[in-house]
Amino acid sequence: MFREDWEKLILDLVRSGILKSPRVIRAMRLVPRSLFLPEDQKPYAAIDTPLPIGWGQTVSAPQDQPLRAGLAIHGFNNE
Repeated sequence: MFREDWEKLILDLVRSGILKSPRVIRAMRLVPRSLFLPEDQKPYAAIDTPLPIGWGQTVSAPQDQPLRAGLAIHGFNNE
């Protein structure tokens, strides 16, 4: 079920224009958010909201990741 929910979220981000880069889309498919969450938060991995990871910290909402991943993959001068 998780894989289907994660894929649906990715497609929603593509449809909304937030997620555009094929390389970032591929990265999000290969490295699911659940890998970065504590066990009690994994069921919520495909919800587009920040989630607590402990020690007063959160993991960003998936809609915030395309910009960061795009910068990491493409640099500042490319889309």
